[in-house]
Amino acid sequence: MKKKIENKKIITKDMKLDDVLKIKESARYILMGFGMHCLGCPIHEFETIEEAANVHGIDPDYLLEKLNEL
Repeated sequence: MKKKIENKKIITKDMKLDDVLKIKESARYILMGFGMHCLGCPIHEFETIEEAANVHGIDPDYLLEKLNEL
């Protein structure tokens, strides 16, 4: 029996929040854990990870580290 290997997509600072949620649905829990409760807000379709992190006073590199652990 062959083991299925998932293709792991790397999240970058310039990715839109909406795109991140499309490729890693579980990212929602990481983002909400950082206080980003606006995922249902229309702005998440246009805001990048870096922009959102800066607005919320979060280090974008630390946020990326956590998102890419998924």
